[in-house]
Amino acid sequence: MATVTPLVCVQEAGFDLAAETARLSEGRIDVGGIASFVGVCRGDDGLSALVLEHYPGMTERALTKIATEACARWPLTGCTVIHRVGRILPGQGIVLVLTASAHRAAALESGAFLIDWLKTGAPFWKREEFAGGESRWVEAKASDDAASARWQTGR
Repeated sequence: MATVTPLVCVQEAGFDLAAETARLSEGRIDVGGIASFVGVCRGDDGLSALVLEHYPGMTERALTKIATEACARWPLTGCTVIHRVGRILPGQGIVLVLTASAHRAAALESGAFLIDWLKTGAPFWKREEFAGGESRWVEAKASDDAASARWQTGR
């Protein structure tokens, strides 16, 4: 199995799901499936924006480590992780995870692994802004820790 180098980006700009998906399969005949996950900012409870902060350099290293582990654990032909930072409005994409493989199981499982670990292993700080002008920092959730724990194998 050839080693795949994941594409990892942290950016303020939005992302294009179709373009990123096409990039993973362009000119390849060994891709049997591409799994995708797009995390979207919800606007419930009067949320007007989600502000994501990060520590440049540290965040990219953490995301790359997680994506590289996925590439080592599953027979992937491609892997893309794009995470936005800055002010994100309801309905806009926050994170894009794409995994490509010859077989669907590897693509689907590795994608689930990535998003579960990104929620707990990537250094992002989230602040919710509300229509009335108030804001609050988002606390870590026990359910996110439980989701990532299912993938631990001597990690």
